[in-house]
Order: sequence, then structure tokens, then C-alpha cells
Amino acid sequence: MDCAVSDHIVCLITTPTFEEAEKIATALVEKKLAACCTIIKGVTSIYEWEGKMNRAEECQIFAKTRSALFPQLMAEVKKLHGYDVPEIIALPITMGLPAYLDWIDKTVGK
Repeated sequence: MDCAVSDHIVCLITTPTFEEAEKIATALVEKKLAACCTIIKGVTSIYEWEGKMNRAEECQIFAKTRSALFPQLMAEVKKLHGYDVPEIIALPITMGLPAYLDWIDKTVGK
């Protein structure tokens, strides 16, 4: 099977509403900071914040991009996000379908 080693990432971003997730995802794709953003509605987050246990219904964005664009992506998300400390983390894509990884490269900024 043909696969390629990658310097691509998937960024995970949670938002309190679908509208905010859609706004962030649209901006990332329009500004060529992500090739694709997938939004999942209705994820449940359980977390501690300022000494208290919390439970929140959120949306999860999966943004596919290149690792070199992470600083710009993070700055854009911080500008648009309503949380004081939003989740903006990156997971490496260690391997993938070469055609898909090429598509990311051709779609996002250099």
C-alpha cells in the first residue's frame, strides 16, 4: 500500500457553539491556514477550571494543515474565539494517503 511520511497536523479546537465553530473553520479555510475543517456537534467536555469541575456541550473542530502554519492558525483562532484559554492543540499526521497530503499542500498557504 502506498503511503507517505508527513509533516502535516490535525488541530483540535473546541467551541461553545456551532456558530462559533463555523466562523472559525470558515476563516481558517478562507485564509488558507487549513485545507479542511470538520466540525462535530455535541461533544461533551468534562474539565477543571479555576478549581471547579465543569461539564460543557461543545463543538469540536478538526483542522487539517501543515505544521509550519500552526503559529498563524493559532493566532487566527485566538482572535476569533470567545474563550479566554481556548483549546488549540496539534496532533501529527505521521502518515497518510499521498494524494490527500498533496491536496493539503496545494490548498494551504506556503
